[in-house]
Amino acid sequence: MTLPDRRTALRAGTAAAVAGALTTACGTQPRPRRTPPAPAPAAPAPRHFPGHPAEIAHGPRDRPRVALTFHGQGDPALARTLLTQAEETGARVTVLAVGGWLDQHPRLARRILDGGHDLGNHTQRHLDTTTMTETEAYAEISACATRLRRLTGSIGTWFRPSRTQHATPAVQRAARRAGYPHVLSYDIDSLDFTSPGAPAVVANVTRRIHNGSVVSLHFGYADTVAALPLLLADLDRRGLRAVTTTELLT
Repeated sequence: MTLPDRRTALRAGTAAAVAGALTTACGTQPRPRRTPPAPAPAAPAPRHFPGHPAEIAHGPRDRPRVALTFHGQGDPALARTLLTQAEETGARVTVLAVGGWLDQHPRLARRILDGGHDLGNHTQRHLDTTTMTETEAYAEISACATRLRRLTGSIGTWFRPSRTQHATPAVQRAARRAGYPHVLSYDIDSLDFTSPGAPAVVANVTRRIHNGSVVSLHFGYADTVAALPLLLADLDRRGLRAVTTTELLT
């Protein structure tokens, strides 16, 4: 190869190397793979508590612990405020969510669990379960369970019938069929859903609460938001600790 030919080949090789470097620098090189975020852990499943009845209204009376249980429905802003109020004092609660409410506000399911609270089933449409056949009750319970499983990987830890303190035998059978060994009732009703004012809500609870009590409260009511800090302070003075229902029974 003559000298001019060698110079021509050298120029061509250099140009090709520069073009390759520019191509790589301009972004055609393989991009690093982005690792997808790990899925959120599945929520706890329902548990059978030996020695406890099919319908549980309270926990052990020999330990200074109580369960504050909230019917999950209503304004999501009030729900978040109540959860934050509880968490600021180290309290943990149990939320029985209505399936239709979860359809409207699906992120609240994970918000509840991320706060360390129990999350359970309060039927799909919050209808009067005392008038339902077993088939009708099962449809309501299983529909809400489906929402919970889709959002959290579990049907939730508890089931509570809607619009009643106690489950009929038909509802208890439907709940067992849907995967809930126990129905969660309560022994103290705050009556906050009647909007009696925060002092009345606190009084309705504190004049009867004692070791093992399960208290019925509601999301969606301003009186409950105003009452909860006062109630938690009263529990603290009495040496009572607010825990999830699961913790209350274990």
